Amino acid sequence: MSYPPGPGNPYGQPQQPQQPPQGQPYGYPQQQPGFPQQQGYPAHPGGGYGQPGMPSGMPPFASWGSRVGASLVDFLISGLVPMVLMIAGYVQIIGDTLDSASDCDAGDQACIDAAAQSTAEGSGGALALILIGALLSLVASLWLIYKEGKTGQTPGKKAMKISVLREADGQPLGFGMAFVRRLCHALDGMACYIGFLWPLWDEKKQTFADKIVKSVAVRSQ
Repeated sequence: MSYPPGPGNPYGQPQQPQQPPQGQPYGYPQQQPGFPQQQGYPAHPGGGYGQPGMPSGMPPFASWGSRVGASLVDFLISGLVPMVLMIAGYVQIIGDTLDSASDCDAGDQACIDAAAQSTAEGSGGALALILIGALLSLVASLWLIYKEGKTGQTPGKKAMKISVLREADGQPLGFGMAFVRRLCHALDGMACYIGFLWPLWDEKKQTFADKIVKSVAVRSQ
């Protein structure tokens, strides 16, 4: 039996039905060249969270030592200069007061009070140092809170490759919750700083402040 010539069959020969590739059933979608199949995200080295109630595919928790190191780096960057200025101001005031009081007889309270008043009136430079140090400390603290809330990292955390994120979805806290977290660190400092030590044995390595705002410190890439 002959077949009429046509495109792809110039001699009118009978055509055999095309067979699907071996091991591939009819209707199986063919992969187009140049478009590799999408694969799921690989698991993070180290296993990810893996704890019950925690989102999957997230980095592992940061160690207590890395968190301490991040705090030290942040202090050296943002807190060292303000502290030096404030200490210098207080030392100058105390020194001037002692020098003025040394000219007074022992027990002469009126003379001592007059010396202290004179020192206070003449210590404008020392008070300026204290005020500048306090303002720098406030600005630096707000800047650290902003960086942590927006990106999850302060300069210290970035250097130690850790981030503070929301426990629920792994996103940065935002400025407001980062500010609340900083205030809640006051609870961590109570009772011999037990809150700052809590990550050493806590399952999620959280401080009291972390538990209140529902944040976690994790290792970053």
